[in-house]
Amino acid sequence: MKKQIVIFLGKSGSGKGTQAKLLQKKLGFDYIGSGDLLRARTKKKDFTGKKITKILAKGELIPMPAIFKLWIDKIEELKNKKKLKGFIMDGNPRRIMEAYLIDQALEFYEWDKNVKILLIHISNKEAIWRLTKRRICKKCKKIIPFVGQFRKIKKCPKCNGQLVGRSDDTIKAVKSRLKWFKTEVQPIINYYRKTGRLIKINGEQSIEDVFKDILKAVK
Repeated sequence: MKKQIVIFLGKSGSGKGTQAKLLQKKLGFDYIGSGDLLRARTKKKDFTGKKITKILAKGELIPMPAIFKLWIDKIEELKNKKKLKGFIMDGNPRRIMEAYLIDQALEFYEWDKNVKILLIHISNKEAIWRLTKRRICKKCKKIIPFVGQFRKIKKCPKCNGQLVGRSDDTIKAVKSRLKWFKTEVQPIINYYRKTGRLIKINGEQSIEDVFKDILKAVK
């Protein structure tokens, strides 16, 4: 199989992070997650690391030049990797300009011929229901989604810690995230749709069925 790039899009609660990890494990792809890149960068106590830490603490978006540099550094690293099967981008793009920049970057690195854009679609009602019911481990901070078999879990499967609701998963907060998604991410979805690259996946199925549809889309 040719080297493939898979970009995941979806509302909070759509399960795109879960599906990205499943696909990574199944196909042996590398993974570019904005969250992981930012957390790693905060460990460097230079100006940029400290600045990113402050911005994340406020719950604000990282300025485009800073986040794009992290992506480019990671893409450059993968380009020089000898046995690369492909990679997944999760958590980006988050603004329409970032979508344009990612397109240009993939063209520059000669990876623009085999790109799949997957939209894990769920309704606003489903997103609100999932997010206000999902839980987090008090001990290790693992997030437990409220879908499928995860609903039956009583203790953290990772460390056996106590599961509690997230303080920022109120209906008001979730609606605010959905409003942001409509304003910032919907134009990205429209752009990928117009360029004929968007693949829409029904995210309101079971995790297993969503994954089956994703495998059909990328193979």
